[in-house]
Amino acid sequence: MTIEPSRNGFNPAALLRDERFWKIAFQVIVVAIVVGIFTFLIGNLSGNLERQGIDFGFGFLSNQAGFSIGESAVQYNPQDAYGKALFVGLLNTLILVVAGIILATLVGTAAGIASFSTNWLVYKISRAYVGLVRNIPLLLQLFFWYFAVYGGLPSPVNQIDVFGLAYLNNRGVYLFWPANGPRAWIGLAAIAVGAIAAFFVWRWRTHVRVEKGEPGKTQSYILWAILAVMLVIFLGLGWQIPEPVEGGGVTGAKRFSREYVASLSALVFYTGAFIAEIVRAGIQSVSKGQWEAARSVGLVNGLVMRLVVFPQAMRVIIPPLNSEFMNLAKNSSLAFAVAYPEIYAVANTTYNQTGRPVEVFLVLMATYLVINLIISLAMNQLNQAVQFKER
Repeated sequence: MTIEPSRNGFNPAALLRDERFWKIAFQVIVVAIVVGIFTFLIGNLSGNLERQGIDFGFGFLSNQAGFSIGESAVQYNPQDAYGKALFVGLLNTLILVVAGIILATLVGTAAGIASFSTNWLVYKISRAYVGLVRNIPLLLQLFFWYFAVYGGLPSPVNQIDVFGLAYLNNRGVYLFWPANGPRAWIGLAAIAVGAIAAFFVWRWRTHVRVEKGEPGKTQSYILWAILAVMLVIFLGLGWQIPEPVEGGGVTGAKRFSREYVASLSALVFYTGAFIAEIVRAGIQSVSKGQWEAARSVGLVNGLVMRLVVFPQAMRVIIPPLNSEFMNLAKNSSLAFAVAYPEIYAVANTTYNQTGRPVEVFLVLMATYLVINLIISLAMNQLNQAVQFKER
């Protein structure tokens, strides 16, 4: 709408009728209201802290913590600062979240695909799993895994031997694991680089086959060579095989505490049930004609799903999958209920000892915010990669 000038060069009536003016004015009003609310809350907070004789600040993070942490990925002792204690809690949270996202994706994808199985038993198990787990609160499932499943395992004296590669008792799970040292870390880094290189070679091969109509044998040879090198590096990580000791217990293995495995199991199976429904919806979004066209060229059901249907379903699966991954990251705070020392548990002890709940919870909220922003950023990049590209 064109603003008509008045005799003095400005027409208020025409300005009020301009849609662009109201769009800008509405945004200015909203920003002013939000700033006013935050100003009021911050002023109220400052007044309350001043009446209690407390100065707002994060200097307490350098003070000695004075409490121990049951599990730590890095060396920690009670003489370290509160800042390091929170860092240890953050690492424990990341270990739980990363493993949870990977395993929940595998479980949920398998359950979602199984809902299309022609095998009656597989189909019913998938539907029963989703229907049962989705309708029971996560906290109850966490207690079930902690007390009934892992708490019901035998004592270390009568521990369960799983083919000599793992041992299970009521103190945790012991698995064969690479020796902790520079060699293992370098090897894992090389495997990660190899996986990234293999991904790009696979995309190169797909581009050559689709765009140029070539068989892509050169890319296939490169891909197999990368995989062979990764396998050699994987086998050479210096694996430590668990060995039982007399009187119970295990030596020479990686121990995952009962608190960790219970938290991980609850998060994986709970989130996996929701992912299964997302996968099922994504597969159903692929038109029936795609199934029929794939079968018409002689593809069996497994290849139809892997080569034709599932790649198209990814466009529908990934956006809601982003939300489930972020929910898993936030739900990891419930591990506090079974004494797993993730960041919320450490933060809870910190503010109880320091009397600094505001500062500690600001750190806590910022931590979860950053974790979820990273997950969202990664999933958005993945979502863009799987979208159909117009020629």
